[in-house]
Parts: sequence; structure tokens; C-alpha cells
Amino acid sequence: MLETITPMKTAEAREALLESARKHEPEKRGRKASKEVRQLQLIEATIDSLAKRGYSETTMADVADGAGLSRGIVNFHFESKEKLLVATLAYMADEYAAHWRAALTKAGDDPARQLQALVAADFDRSICNKRKLAAWCAFWGEAKSRPTYQALCGARDAAYQKVFIDLCATLKQSGGYAFEPQVMALALSAMLEGLWLRLMMGTEDVTRETALQAANEFLSSAFPKHYPWPTAGSDKAA
Repeated sequence: MLETITPMKTAEAREALLESARKHEPEKRGRKASKEVRQLQLIEATIDSLAKRGYSETTMADVADGAGLSRGIVNFHFESKEKLLVATLAYMADEYAAHWRAALTKAGDDPARQLQALVAADFDRSICNKRKLAAWCAFWGEAKSRPTYQALCGARDAAYQKVFIDLCATLKQSGGYAFEPQVMALALSAMLEGLWLRLMMGTEDVTRETALQAANEFLSSAFPKHYPWPTAGSDKAA
């Protein structure tokens, strides 16, 4: 049966599990590691394979070899490639949601600071790296024909977009802007997704730093009363 994946609520929790997995490296074929550690090893190996081989070429055998585990262990935890991929997508979506929610909380109560924090969070090294961007793109390419993927990410995407809409509405009111909040939020999301795609493609010498700079320029153009660029340190990717 498919094992239930415990949601990874914080970056610290994920790091703790990864560290545990590293400590069990010499005994990967043993039985001492917890189910959660095993699942995380397999999910991380799946992300590696998606980044290296793409969606269609990733196999259960590739994942087992990448994790240094037997193919029987992969089958025990996930039964099939599709269930493994669904678990991997759920893990990545939960990780992304936990990341932006943490950034939002850390920004405090100021709406302008919150929006800036959300934009900067998209280019943090832990989330925005070639390995994970390639895995996301692999899933994006399959989403149209796989309703399970759409359903899995739909609620998370709606919650994320609502935060953008609410922040845009608040900034519109305080700044006296003429835009429609929903339209501005859509433009902001599309801009961020486009920058991710360019980073994944590796074209035009785009880096996390220049992508963040472009995103901040967008904020400055759309909300000039709230973001009188340049602001010291605002274009530095974490």
C-alpha cells in the first residue's frame, strides 16, 4: 500500500530528515531508517531523475539506484511510478507553500513589505535552483493531461493567488492606483513564472540575482509609491 507522506511544515523539518538520511548512508539497504526518511530519500532521488532525465524517461529503477536503495523498497513505499510522482509533486508543492508562508509571516504586517518578501522568496536558493526548476517544468508539461496533478496543486495555487490579490487591493487603496487587483496579481504571477522558466532554460545569462532585480523593477513600475527603487539590498537573492 502507498504510505502516507507526513507534510513537511518547515525547512528545518526537511533538513532534519535529510540529515538523518545522510547519517544512514552506510546502511541504506538495512531496515534501521524510518519510513519517513526512506520516503524522503526516494522523493529526493525522483527530483534528481526528473531534472536529469525528464518525466517520461524517469523509471522506478532510476529512482532506486539514485537513492541507493533496492527496487523492492521503492515498490513497498509507492507501488507504482505514478504514485511516486504524485507523492513527489505533493512534497514539492508543500515545500513551496511552507516557504512562501514563512516569508509572509517574517515580513510582518506591512503589505508592501509582505509583497516584496513573497517576490524575493521565489528566488531563494532553497526553492529556486536548476534541479527543482527542472522538476517543476517536468510536472508542468504533464499537468494538462493529468487531472490529479491539477487537483493536487489547484487549492495551493488558489490560496497563493488570493494573497497576491489581497495585497494588490490593499496597496491600490493606500497608493491610489488605477489597476484592478485581480489583473495586477495575475500579471505579477505570470512575470514570476516566466522568470522561473528563463532560469530553467538557462538562456540570456539570467541568474537568480538578475531575475530578482527584474521582479523588483516590476514592483517599482506597478507600485511606484511603495517601491521607490533602488532600495539597498533589495536585489540580493538569498
